[in-house]
Amino acid sequence: MSSNIKVLQVIPRLGYGGAETGCYDIAHYLPENNCKSFIVTSGGELIKFLDKKKVKLIRLPVHSKNPLLILLNSLFLVGIILFFNISIVHARSRAPAWSCFFATMLTRRKFVTTFHGTYNFHSKIKKFYNSVMVRSDLIIAGSNFIFSHIKENYSKLLDTKKKFLVIFRGINVDYFDSSSKLESEEKNLLKKWKIDKEKKIILVPGRLTAWKGQEMFIESINLVKKELGYEAFHVVILGSDQGRNLYKKKLVRLTEQYRLTKQIKFIDHCKDMALAYQVSDIIISPSIEPEAFGRVAVEAQSMEKLIIASNIGGSNETIVNEKTGFLFESGDVNSLSKKIIRAITMDETSLRLIGKEGRKNVIKKFNVEKMCFSTYSEYKRLLN
Repeated sequence: MSSNIKVLQVIPRLGYGGAETGCYDIAHYLPENNCKSFIVTSGGELIKFLDKKKVKLIRLPVHSKNPLLILLNSLFLVGIILFFNISIVHARSRAPAWSCFFATMLTRRKFVTTFHGTYNFHSKIKKFYNSVMVRSDLIIAGSNFIFSHIKENYSKLLDTKKKFLVIFRGINVDYFDSSSKLESEEKNLLKKWKIDKEKKIILVPGRLTAWKGQEMFIESINLVKKELGYEAFHVVILGSDQGRNLYKKKLVRLTEQYRLTKQIKFIDHCKDMALAYQVSDIIISPSIEPEAFGRVAVEAQSMEKLIIASNIGGSNETIVNEKTGFLFESGDVNSLSKKIIRAITMDETSLRLIGKEGRKNVIKKFNVEKMCFSTYSEYKRLLN
């Protein structure tokens, strides 16, 4: 049966986000299990890493929310489905999901969606637009938090005949492994960042956007500096502003206002995130809105680093509080500053112990192999 399975994944862009890396990982897992793998996308940085011998890539403007393009894409998808005899179409975002919905209705193929976020809505029209993600034969939630969000907001659209389940996102624990990095690589990165490793390094990864909480984090760092009374650490805020120039300027001004310019560095990009984690001592995810999954928390634990994250969304599921990391009250500057001070003043033995427990946690629950196997198994059940 498995040799006849042909899976077409459709995603707006194949970049470095959680949805995109999940798509990439499954696309390469399927051929190893005698399945044919196809991806339709508009572009993205990960395309250059695709194994073209294993994965068939087709470019379409599926990133567009233009209704006419959505309909046109659905017609192209019908052609692709029929030409390659696709068994399952798996959509990972709303605009392409509408194209997939129409295409699978016309071709009578199985339709799968993965709910990667909460997809906020403030009107009935927006909620209807979001609802395509629960109109599939198999609905996958990336965390229990997302599962609850769907049940709470889309329960009237959930068909009992259709399957709805949680498959946790997974990461490559071989890549995010502290033992895989060379000391020379670490020295080169620190030299590039112009940081001396005589003090602890606090890393805040994530694109620069208000809901990721960088502004609140800088305010908490100001309290930490006041409490400790000296420059006891370096801070790296790692992420692109993706065109949000005003927000980045606001963060820079706040840094200047609190006289933290010597301690806080803004780095746009790092091509080796595992190395960025490796050179750091404490990782912080200060989001003020719920993370659907929270990839930073999982990657940090896999690298055996202490993670401090907001106690909302997926972080509650990926972090064992006080064992693999610390959770703080979301949006609370004082709560975060206390956790940072505690982490900075911890002895190395305690830090290593938390790191070891963190990696055990990730290998057990959030390994990419487990995610891929679970998804593949559900594909087979769907066709049977």
